[in-house]
Amino acid sequence: MCRKEGSALIMVVFVIAFLATIVMAILEMNTEEIQLMQNQVYAAEALAQAEAGLNDALYEIRNDSSWTTGFTNRSFNNGTYTVTVSGGTIESTGTTGQNYMARVSADVTIAASGPPHVVRIDTLRINE
Repeated sequence: MCRKEGSALIMVVFVIAFLATIVMAILEMNTEEIQLMQNQVYAAEALAQAEAGLNDALYEIRNDSSWTTGFTNRSFNNGTYTVTVSGGTIESTGTTGQNYMARVSADVTIAASGPPHVVRIDTLRINE
């Protein structure tokens, strides 16, 4: 009688250990999914900051077609963006507070009449 009770106890311990392993594996998968989601959110935030820099540069160019000053580490939404203007290309790099980065580059054509000058984006590149 003692042997059967002891073997039942061992079986219960193995079942509990098996279930604990399954629970830990599920928790690990959930932790990875949360991290992936958080990375996606930060990447989207960096892209939004880069786009804000591009829009800011387009605003300046609409008012002054010869504007090429750009911006360096201009604050926006708990991060920064840096914009460079070279010829007909505007490049904006957005950086989040968590140091995620995204880059937007646009080739533009600026109308001679104005201000406000009409600015046409011919080519838009994201994270290239």
